[in-house]
Amino acid sequence: MNETLFSQIQKLFERTYAQVGINLEDCLIDRTRCAQLSILAGRSARELSELARTFLRRAGDQLYMGIYYSRWLIEQLEQHDPRAGLGDRNIRSLIMFVEELNHALHAALQFKRGIREIASEDFARNLELQAQVDTYLVLLLFVAFFRKPQRISQADRRWLQFHLFTRQCPEAFRDANLHSRYLETSQLAASYTHYLDTLNGVRRLDEIRRFHSLDYGAKRARILELMESTTN
Repeated sequence: MNETLFSQIQKLFERTYAQVGINLEDCLIDRTRCAQLSILAGRSARELSELARTFLRRAGDQLYMGIYYSRWLIEQLEQHDPRAGLGDRNIRSLIMFVEELNHALHAALQFKRGIREIASEDFARNLELQAQVDTYLVLLLFVAFFRKPQRISQADRRWLQFHLFTRQCPEAFRDANLHSRYLETSQLAASYTHYLDTLNGVRRLDEIRRFHSLDYGAKRARILELMESTTN
């Protein structure tokens, strides 16, 4: 039985960090449920993408998750499967696909570690920053696979950075908090991935595992420290 793109990426993240303990595909929801949860999520949620979303709800010691992908997004990935090649036609769809899966996975891992303040802004920024970093690394793996035996070029990296970071448009958010969240996390992620590009495979794996274990404040401090050291 062929594995789905979803299950392959979940397994990749779990090999990198830790086992979630559940099949996240069981958390996929349809458009009707997405609409219901979007209303419950409040006014600011209306500004988030309608193509893919992750919903989190805490009830006591239980975490409930819903992952939504629009029919259009799924069709794009089916028509232009990134496992057959990554290019301008499917990179944006793949980014959205990976980021939402990553949000769910890291929310579950943090909840297992005893972190319960899932409604806090730091929790949201932590998930967003981690997702952008992890998505960049996933995209690198796709590019590396299709570049074999050649090495990933600087042009490849600039192309990924452009689609993942430069093309973001935080100023499109009317909600000041969302604007601030996406502006800060994209800037931090862009800087951090530049640093990761300087490391070999073993050092990069050790670094991202340590980075993953940090809370948002510590992640931000780590990146700012790295930025300062490269400018001195």
